[in-house]
Order: sequence, then structure tokens, then C-alpha cells
Amino acid sequence: MKLVIAGFVTACLIAVNAIPVASAAPLSIKVAYENNPGEPLDKVMHYWADLLKEQSKDQITLELYPSSRLGSKKDVTEQAMMGMNVISLSDVGFLTDFDPDLGILFGPYLTDDPEQLFKIYQSDWFKEKDQALRKKGIHIVMSNYLYGVRQILAKKPIRTPADMEGLKIRVPNNPMQVSAIQAMGATPTPMPLGEVYPALTQGVIDGVENPVSVLYGQKLFEQAKYLSMVNYLTNVSLFIGGEAFFSTLSEEQLKLIHDTAYQAGLYSQKVTSDADQQMVEKMKQQGVEVIYPDTAPFKKASAAVYTQYPQWTPGLYVQIQKELAE
Repeated sequence: MKLVIAGFVTACLIAVNAIPVASAAPLSIKVAYENNPGEPLDKVMHYWADLLKEQSKDQITLELYPSSRLGSKKDVTEQAMMGMNVISLSDVGFLTDFDPDLGILFGPYLTDDPEQLFKIYQSDWFKEKDQALRKKGIHIVMSNYLYGVRQILAKKPIRTPADMEGLKIRVPNNPMQVSAIQAMGATPTPMPLGEVYPALTQGVIDGVENPVSVLYGQKLFEQAKYLSMVNYLTNVSLFIGGEAFFSTLSEEQLKLIHDTAYQAGLYSQKVTSDADQQMVEKMKQQGVEVIYPDTAPFKKASAAVYTQYPQWTPGLYVQIQKELAE
């Protein structure tokens, strides 16, 4: 599948305009994420931190906290909404409590073209959602991070939806992924990413879904040896903070943070594309069987998800499909 790297090289050739922030006090922001040091996401965060430090002339710095060191995604989000200087990796799937419509962007098999999906995140529709979220206390800092395409790593081979029956599959604790995995036949088991390895070891779960780079970076292949490339979700991620904190920053600071975040998002699209190919080969070397099933039955089984959310704005699915096709 074609991954988006178009525009990255061009963007990197155009330096982000440095904005004078010397008049403001030095600013430090904590960045929390579940991924481990060395994973592609961690690499992108270091890229962003270096870029922001350089462009701000050392006046704005990012403190990186990988491996859930600041707590779960829910914990960090609550900290952010209380006004703390922290941002966290998130997804629209985690923001459905604030706006149910956003969940559709985390629907199974919505599109297999990241480029089209990124257009939705730059659309007027999403910009309106962004502004509405700010009024509810959520500030989106980055909206173009390509986390990857989510696959399933399990202790048993999965070639058809029937193979998922009876399997307990770890999912993040958001309704869209719970619904998708359930529709495909498995029992979704929400838990933080940091708890997955021991859960696999102890038999609490039978498998886990995530992009290949995360499955490899978390060393989950040590406990599960069947990687099924079902491609069920193209995962665009967000980094979010609390409006209570970001509303205290100057326009110059905000623009610099947002501009460098966007550049880091472009960088993620290249890093993810390269990493997934490399990690599949490394997992094969570790004894993992890589399965390429016909995804049509999985897509058909999961289509029911789009009928399970009556709280969505009427006609939302048709509207999003129309925008994806443009």
C-alpha cells in the first residue's frame, strides 16, 4: 500500500520561519507516549524536539517521556485538561466522548490511502471540530502523525474472520477499535500498551493489534508468532494538550509549536513507511510467520461498525466518503 511521503522532501527544504520568542520566558512542555525509546515514534519526537529547540533559539523545549512514564493516555489527558504543561499521543478514537463524529475517522477499512485520509484532517470539517474541541478543553497540537497501518499479532494464525472467534485481542480503550475487533469475531480486551507483554506471557490475551513497528518495538513477537496483515485501520494520530495551558501562550509561541509539529508529522510519514518494511523482515528472522490474508471478508465483517453509532450526525459516513473520493 502506498504510504504518504509526498511533500516531505520539499517541506524539509523549506525551513520553518524562526519566530522571535526571546521576549517570553523560556517554555518547557512534557511529551508523553506509550512507545519505547528507539521506536519510530520516539525517533520522530526527538526530531520535533530538536527542530523546536533550534527554531525557538532554545526558548521552547520538549521533555520526552516514553514508555508511559507519566501514566496512561487517560491519565495524561486528564493532567493536560487540568492545565499542566503536558501533551500526549492520542487518536480521534479517544476523543469521541467530546465529539462522537470524530470516531468515524478511526473506522475499519475507511480508506487504504493515507494521503486521502490526511486531506480530511486538513479539511474545513475537521478545522471546525478542532475549534469545538478547544472550547471543551482539548488543544490539538499535531494532526498529521502517521502511526501506521494496524495489523494483528496472535498466538494462532488468522487467515479469515472465523479464525478470530474465541480469541482475546488487546485493543486500546476506545469504542471504535473495540467495535471493529468485535465485529471481526474476536473478544476485544482494552488495556494500556505497557501491560500487553505480560498479558501475552500470562495468557490473559491471545493477541494484539497495532502497526508492525510498534509490535516489533514492544518485542511482542517473543510471545506471539503469527502476524496477520489484515490492514484494518490506517492510523493517523494526534498529539493533544489542554486548552487551559495553551491559551496562556503567545501567538508567536503557538505558531512555532504548531509549525514544527506539522514538520514532525511529515517526517513521521517517511519514517513509518521505511520502518514497517524493515520490521516485517526482522520479525520473520525471529521466527514469526507473516500471513497475507484476503482482507475482503474482514472488511465485510467490520462494515457493521458504521451502523452502530446513531449519535453520529446523519449522513456523516456518506459525507466522509465523498471527501475521501475528491
